[in-house]
Amino acid sequence: QVQLVESGGGSVQAGSSLTLTCTASGRTAGSYTMAWYRQAPGKEREFVAAVQGRRRNVTEYGDSVKGRFTISRDNTGMTAYLQMNSLKPDDTAIYYCSDNPYWGQGTQVTVSS
Repeated sequence: QVQLVESGGGSVQAGSSLTLTCTASGRTAGSYTMAWYRQAPGKEREFVAAVQGRRRNVTEYGDSVKGRFTISRDNTGMTAYLQMNSLKPDDTAIYYCSDNPYWGQGTQVTVSS
């Protein structure tokens, strides 16, 4: 059974930075795409970023985070990171790690103005 565990969320001021971590277990190899999504209260889940498995330099970002967020993964491929800079109140949401079809439980990020 694949499990994804997120960590690193918290409450910060606008303009601050946070790094989220997603660690996968139950897999034998990290050759799959890992992605981050977020969901704010009353809104639909939104794509944030994704990084491919074998080609870890291949990344994709949602329009609202381009230039501020950076996704990466470690050499084992089992851990993905989301470096979030210049955070805004609109970034407030629960952030979920995904490795289709699996999802983590989410980690809360709150940005105050």
